[in-house]
Amino acid sequence: MTNEVLKLLEQAQGVLHGHFCLTSGLHSDIYFQCAKLYQYPEITEQLGSKLAELLKDIDFDTIVAPAIGAVIIGYETAKNAHKRNLFVERKDGIMQLRRGYSLKKGEKVVIIEDVITTARTIKETIDAIKEFEPEIVAVGCIVDRTKGKTEYNIKSLLQIDPVVYEPDNCPLCKEGIPVVKPGSREEKAKA
Repeated sequence: MTNEVLKLLEQAQGVLHGHFCLTSGLHSDIYFQCAKLYQYPEITEQLGSKLAELLKDIDFDTIVAPAIGAVIIGYETAKNAHKRNLFVERKDGIMQLRRGYSLKKGEKVVIIEDVITTARTIKETIDAIKEFEPEIVAVGCIVDRTKGKTEYNIKSLLQIDPVVYEPDNCPLCKEGIPVVKPGSREEKAKA
């Protein structure tokens, strides 16, 4: 499935090469712009179906996805899994469950993300819903860049081990290659 998912990302121009500041603040020579997928509903539906298939043996009630990047893939996954779909979004820089959404105590939740590098957004998503005391049963994503270095058991369509650098020790910066920050957070790229 890895090659097929990578092919779909490339087909949608969702794999970029250059010098990037990731949402995590780390630098890399590759960036996955999953938002490019959303131009093509048939590709997004395929990936949502594949994520739902990965989750088929997990007992859960609801998918929660962080806005803005994972809202559409969260929806497609929920649609294909025949589950309820919610999203959290930032207000005043803090991820929150809004718009009248709520969860029941003990409700079984799967968090869906587009790309995971440090799992910071996953933690923020969990923090946003913890007051409802749900049971987080799984985390799923299109691209997992964590190299297994998180506390979460991530179900992903594509596991990739690209090289990432701390901004202060980035050879791309040292070469003077301009850094681009294509992500959705409003923080400035550190060069």
